[in-house]
Amino acid sequence: MYGAPALSADFTHLPYANTDAPKGGRMRMGESGSFDSLNPWILQGRAAQGIRDYVAESLMGRTIDEAFTLYCLLCESVETDEARSWVEYTLRPEARFSDGNPVTVEDVIWSYETLGAQGHPRYQNAWRKVARIEQTGERSLRITFTEPDRELALIMGMRPVLEKAQWQGRDFAADTTTAPIGSGPYVVDRVETGKFISLKRNPDWWGKDLPFNRGRHNLAELRWDYFGDGGVVFEAFKGGEIDLYRETNAAKWARDYEFPAVRDGKIVKADIPHHRPSGIMGLVMNTRKPIFADWRVREAMIFAYNFEFISQTLNGGADPRITSYFANSDLAMRPGPAEGRVRELLAPFAADLVPGVIEGYALPVGDGTELNRGNTRKAMKLLSEAGWNVGDDGILRNAAGQAFAPEIVLPQGAGETQAIVDIYTEALSRLGIHPRVTTIDDAQLKARTNAYDFDMAWLWIATSLSPGNEQMLYWGSRGVSEPGSRNLMGMNVPAAEAMVRAMLEARAPEEFQAAVRALDRILTAGRYVIPNWYAQVSHLAYASSLHFPEQLPLYGDWPGFQPDVWWYEAN
Repeated sequence: MYGAPALSADFTHLPYANTDAPKGGRMRMGESGSFDSLNPWILQGRAAQGIRDYVAESLMGRTIDEAFTLYCLLCESVETDEARSWVEYTLRPEARFSDGNPVTVEDVIWSYETLGAQGHPRYQNAWRKVARIEQTGERSLRITFTEPDRELALIMGMRPVLEKAQWQGRDFAADTTTAPIGSGPYVVDRVETGKFISLKRNPDWWGKDLPFNRGRHNLAELRWDYFGDGGVVFEAFKGGEIDLYRETNAAKWARDYEFPAVRDGKIVKADIPHHRPSGIMGLVMNTRKPIFADWRVREAMIFAYNFEFISQTLNGGADPRITSYFANSDLAMRPGPAEGRVRELLAPFAADLVPGVIEGYALPVGDGTELNRGNTRKAMKLLSEAGWNVGDDGILRNAAGQAFAPEIVLPQGAGETQAIVDIYTEALSRLGIHPRVTTIDDAQLKARTNAYDFDMAWLWIATSLSPGNEQMLYWGSRGVSEPGSRNLMGMNVPAAEAMVRAMLEARAPEEFQAAVRALDRILTAGRYVIPNWYAQVSHLAYASSLHFPEQLPLYGDWPGFQPDVWWYEAN
């Protein structure tokens, strides 16, 4: 995106891949919930793990050791103009699908047009900026864009390429049962819907000797087993049914890993550091619902959330709170009032921004006690200013007599999230608020969040050091009404969209950084999410027969690391 790639044109492998890693073995992974789809590129259904990342490939590949760089994968070369108003790719002549058929320009164009028209909204969003896609040679194609957006040349390189012939006569947008044919390192082997999926490494994979792939995709089999909830996944790991477990609770990491397999050395514990932003995780408030339209109400809900007490009770206070959407990085908003270029970017929208965006905003800090009296009083004052008061019956109501009783929708089996909400609802009861907590299965939860049919829900959005077009899918106004976006809060803030456009048009890292920091202010001061904690390191426990390279990537334990560069080698 800026400057030159870190690796030279004659690089031999990615720095965090081990080219001497043996091939073979398997990795068994666990997931909570279930799945009902083999098509990860459409809105319908919950897709099985693995297919999107390991069965299909894209024209270019992402390295998780650089924030804003792609390298050729299915393509052998990429070309664009200074303004990046178009991008042209030339395919590798040796690229093949797993059935032996060559990857053609026709396959690429069909894939892009199909995803742009019928795929998940994450594909449709950027496709709206495409003026045309056309074949320019036997192995080349050009995509021309409608507007300035310097990231589009990269985004178009990251779309999955599917085999057109396989989908003839099928309804792509509705077909959830067809195992797709791709050009990637793995093929779908065995599936039991909702229970497990197994992928096997394709011995004839065309791309195994590419420099980008050397030392990657070493395992002969990848298998994901699905269990009722996270607690069951952990017990399955302890019992040897799966090979790896990612622990998200620091207190449990310190307390619950003294079982026999750990003591005997059959299970290894590792802390994986990273340099990625915190992202946002917590309870999101749906502003499409009138009760959350007023920022003062949302602020009151944040004051009522006793983070210090919850963190100490459930996590031993080990991990820091998420302070903004890009916390733990140079992209995060700075404390205090906006200054310099950030202030200049926000100034045209000042009159329409909620308090705190320009002046500065910080999350409230509790006193650490269970009652948290000071913040509770502040929450009550804010609710009263917004027209909500406690009646003689002890229930918080507005002037029309409507009770403030939001529904909190949670996934079944999310033990830690449920425990957080249990403590929170107890605190809310002191304000006369008695939420309904509804736990539902994965399919119902996905359907309801896709349709924005909830008052509050648990949100997790990972942010990277290279935010771009996806931010419009997360926070753009189209998501207020169009189903399937990540804009669960329903925000419609022109200033946020303007900051995203400024990011996409930036020619220098400093301009990009200012635009992201300005966006971070709008999101955080919008009081849409009640943030929880984040881990500054990833905690992994895994079978001792599994290994990963000593050199870790910039993003640490991130998609592209595990199982991508791991290998099996028995002790």
